[in-house]
Amino acid sequence: MSEQIKHEVIMIGAGPAALTAAIYTTREDIDTLLIEKGVVGGLAAVTDVIDNYPGFAKGVKGLDLADDLRQQAERFGTEIELAEVSELIKEDKLIRLKTTAGEMVADAVLIATGCDYKRTGIPGEEKYYARGVHFCATCDGAFYRDKRLVVIGGGNSAFQESIFLTRYANHIDILVRSQIKASDVLQKEMQPFIDQGKVSVHLGVTPLEIVGDENGVTAVNGTDANGNKVEFKTDGVFEFIGLKPNTSFLRESGVRLNEQGFVITDENLETSIEGVFAAGDVRSGATMQIASASGEGATAALKIREYLEGRLHNSELRQLEVNP
Repeated sequence: MSEQIKHEVIMIGAGPAALTAAIYTTREDIDTLLIEKGVVGGLAAVTDVIDNYPGFAKGVKGLDLADDLRQQAERFGTEIELAEVSELIKEDKLIRLKTTAGEMVADAVLIATGCDYKRTGIPGEEKYYARGVHFCATCDGAFYRDKRLVVIGGGNSAFQESIFLTRYANHIDILVRSQIKASDVLQKEMQPFIDQGKVSVHLGVTPLEIVGDENGVTAVNGTDANGNKVEFKTDGVFEFIGLKPNTSFLRESGVRLNEQGFVITDENLETSIEGVFAAGDVRSGATMQIASASGEGATAALKIREYLEGRLHNSELRQLEVNP
């Protein structure tokens, strides 16, 4: 077996849950490593403005909040490794992780990999990905200044991101398959843009195809509530139809998942594998809020500390039994 790097705690993911947990563990001198395959801060980092995180009366930019959490965690000694975990294996009293940065082992692991954007799966989506099809308004919205856009989705993220996109686009068509599920607050915030004619909301529309040419996307084709064919001319498409948990690496691990792929935990946030915990959006029952993810991260850190202390205590008792 190749040489393995050992840590007391390895946290998979570096979103608000893991960063908060790391602040707690490293403040207590628990050797902690965070492994992140994408953006430090997770989806929070690519959210334009967060209005409901406690302590920020005027809201806070998602990137700023993520960076502050990272700096705070690193100030106490947290290490962050940019890599991807491909497998988690329980071996005796340790947990072994296979990663793109090599194999690592830990006394305890926190799964805080969060979620990623769901996709429609319709023709043209993959072909025009990053060439007219996008999933992050703050990342790609500025490319569409004074252009026409289609947003697919009717929930909170679709409305929130559409409001952000009004800074750039001259018109946005929001395609909602059934009913609007965005909160009343977001619907009220959207109404002025609808009244101005900058945003049109189309209910009962099912997107069937994204079409384009060598220059990129040109239209979205679909059907309306009556089954009639409809076409929406556009320069770009932004999809916000929900989230899916990042748990594919756990399929052979023995960590119990629910039908949707979210991690099942007990009241201590511990999974079906001893020493492996989960927190944040990846956990079954999570509320998908940044504030609650941070709260779960703090709880998970305290439970991990208890777990490590229990292991140490049991080890000391065994030593006494061997050497009375």
